Amino acid sequence: MFGLGTQELILIAVVILVLFGAKKIPDFMQGLGKGIKEFKKASTDIEKDITKSIEDKKEV
Repeated sequence: MFGLGTQELILIAVVILVLFGAKKIPDFMQGLGKGIKEFKKASTDIEKDITKSIEDKKEV
């Protein structure tokens, strides 16, 4: 996974836990999830727009 081993992932998790605290992690993850969802939606919308533009140019 991204060239990271288990030890590196555990270290990253511990650092996040120390920096944000246990109470802030659910809020952080929720925000991260919303951000990823918005990114995927925007990516899909752009892909649809490009496909539509290509189809429109083929018709002309």
